[in-house]
Amino acid sequence: MALSERNNSILLATLQEHIKTARPVGSEILVEKHGIDLSPASVRNVLLELEEAGYLAQPHTSAGRVPTVKAYRYYLDNFLEEAQVPHAAQTALRTAIHRSTDPELQMKSVAKAIAELTSNTVLVGFAPHDVYYTGISYLFHQPEFAEMDMVLDFSELIDRLDDVVARLYSRLNTHPQIFLGKDNPFGEETGVVMLQCSGTLVGILGPVRMSYGQNIALLRFTQQLLA
Repeated sequence: MALSERNNSILLATLQEHIKTARPVGSEILVEKHGIDLSPASVRNVLLELEEAGYLAQPHTSAGRVPTVKAYRYYLDNFLEEAQVPHAAQTALRTAIHRSTDPELQMKSVAKAIAELTSNTVLVGFAPHDVYYTGISYLFHQPEFAEMDMVLDFSELIDRLDDVVARLYSRLNTHPQIFLGKDNPFGEETGVVMLQCSGTLVGILGPVRMSYGQNIALLRFTQQLLA
């Protein structure tokens, strides 16, 4: 369902603010920081409309609102722009590749570099049931993982990571694919971007609010370096 231009702009601003801060977003913040040309009261009315339509949720009665998986799907369909890979990140990835001439060691080195650049977890599937991962600690430092239940759920997932990646092997190709919410085999509280890179699966796993444009760009750049 298409949203009005006004609701589009307020939803986009809410998404951008939440991606940056991981905090609930209120009307005053949107007016002050994102140049929304409406009164806070009018913005609150729009936020309520977006909540009733399923794009936002209010974790506490007096708090601001957070985007739902539906909002992120709408964002990916309507707003997503692939980012440019900064020069420093390009240098870091080239340096990582040149640390070894062995393809597997190269991929592991690149995975570590991507994890550092994104503060996310990076998964590498060399073959079904042959999975390497790095950057788990980055994921556990995200605010979403402050609750012990989230840590326990994800820890259980790690124990069956080989099986999860094996099921994805036939579904992925050289184009980036994004899995969110109930469609995400790595858990509803996370988002993942994955593609095939020289016959190997590579994925960036993070909170649902991850920077998808940046992560897609990093994976595509890695793909080009290894081609």
